[in-house]
Parts: sequence; structure tokens; C-alpha cells
Amino acid sequence: MSVVSQIILEADDQLRYLTITELDSIKEYLSTGLDRINIIGKIKGKEKDIIRVASKQLFQIHPDYIAPGGNASGSKQRSLCLRDYGWYLRLITYGILAGDKEPIERIGLVGVKEMYNSLGVPIVGMIDSIECLKTATMTYLNEEENLIIEPYFDYIIRSMSI
Repeated sequence: MSVVSQIILEADDQLRYLTITELDSIKEYLSTGLDRINIIGKIKGKEKDIIRVASKQLFQIHPDYIAPGGNASGSKQRSLCLRDYGWYLRLITYGILAGDKEPIERIGLVGVKEMYNSLGVPIVGMIDSIECLKTATMTYLNEEENLIIEPYFDYIIRSMSI
């Protein structure tokens, strides 16, 4: 749900008009709309590069993952890992577009720890992989854009750490 939708629904639940503060929040959100769309375009355009850099970083941190018997030792396991990287990047773009973390929570984080635990995927590795995705993505964006995207990556990292 977008920031605009959330504000409207909350006001409607309380049977009231929007406050000046709420209108200012909507104004701020709308004023950054083009920036958010441009950021998403950059992430989409650099997805393969971001994933390549992030996976290289992760496997330097955890070389045992690609060693024989590791979670990403074979080509099939490694391709599944990289598929998840792309999935998390898409989740990030949903949050950026909505201006809210709710799409990330609703679409991607419910039950994620349980899923990885059941598959034998180390949660610490997933947290590190999101950190690596964040670092890699930030190299393709400017400082202002990084300020917009950081909270979404951090939200996933915090959610997995709990």
C-alpha cells in the first residue's frame, strides 16, 4: 500500500479530513515520485551487475557456501541463490515505489526465516547477502538516491535478524 493510500484509509477510519501534516506527507511523497521511478529504473538496468558484485562479496565473506557441500556449491544451488537476489531487489523497488515498507513485509518477509531454516539456508548468510546487495546497489546510485533506498534494505536486514 502506498503512503497516500495509508493516510487516506487512516483518516477515513477516523471519519475525518486529512490533517495539514498528512497533506504535507503526501506532498513530500509526490514530490519524490520521479526520483523514485528513476531509482527503480537504475536498479532494474543494473540488476545483473548488482547481483554479480553482491554474490562475489558474499562468497568472499562465506567461501564455505561455494565449497563442495556448501549451500551454493553446485550450479543449481548457486542459480537459486542468485534468483533470490533478484527477488529481493524487486521487493526493494516495490517499497521504493510505494514509499513504504508494507509491500516488502506483505509480499516478501512473512515466513521467510522459517522457509530458509526449513531449507537449511543459514539466516546469517541471508542477512549478509542483503547487506551485500545493499552495498552493491549503492555503488550505482548517488548519495541522495542512497538515502531513499537504504531504509528498505535495512528493514529486510532487521526483519531477518529478529
